Amino acid sequence: MFKHDWNRRTCARRGHLTYAPTEPALRERLHVATAAGEAWRCLRCGDFALGAPHGSGPADQAPLVPRGKALRDLFVLRFLAVERALRGVLGILVAWAVWRFANSQDAVHLLFDRNLTVFRPVADHFHWDLEHSSVVDTIRRTFDYKKTTLTYVAGGVLAYSLIELVEGVGLWLNKRWAEYLAVIATAAFLPLEGMELIHHVSPVKLVTIAVNVAAVLWILLSKRLFGLRGGHRAFEAQRHSASLLEVERAAVAAPSQTTAA
Repeated sequence: MFKHDWNRRTCARRGHLTYAPTEPALRERLHVATAAGEAWRCLRCGDFALGAPHGSGPADQAPLVPRGKALRDLFVLRFLAVERALRGVLGILVAWAVWRFANSQDAVHLLFDRNLTVFRPVADHFHWDLEHSSVVDTIRRTFDYKKTTLTYVAGGVLAYSLIELVEGVGLWLNKRWAEYLAVIATAAFLPLEGMELIHHVSPVKLVTIAVNVAAVLWILLSKRLFGLRGGHRAFEAQRHSASLLEVERAAVAAPSQTTAA
């Protein structure tokens, strides 16, 4: 079965990332001289790339390049980041619309009544009770809300949307604080979404709550938040164990350990 190679696919899009360590034995394992010039092993895919290294210095100071499972997790994280950012932008637009409505409620009410009068003959022709339809009843209820109530609603939606935007940016940049924020903010609204689902079931609400539950569980377990699966220490150990430099360093140290034994 074909296996998706995240390392080579990413290098094909972004290019290779090479590094020249100052440790002689490690440097020798990552460097080769060819007829076309020197080549260095990519820290992401492991292939040799022609040209000077992108960086050099002690191995401890080399960039920790995501590869393998970490690279796949980063792709999923950025998908969630885009979803959160889109929700944030949409929420800001909704907050603006509610605020504008709150400041021109009477004018909108008058415009709605005028248009309703225009559409009434059409509704009567199709035997549709326009006056008592659920859509019209819902819109009319909003006209009874006080301006201060609508302003508070707009402020609440705006605050939540800004949190979504900050969360999206942090997740895109692969920040650990954003992972905690995503879990806390998403989990906090799950009970409200569950209550809405009890009162009215719809495919959109079902998909939304399923995505949010899956996102919370995935981030919690894969990123080892709140001490799960060994916590941050185990997460960092896993990241470093997948590093090409760590693998090569272990290969260099193995013969010396065998000789000492």
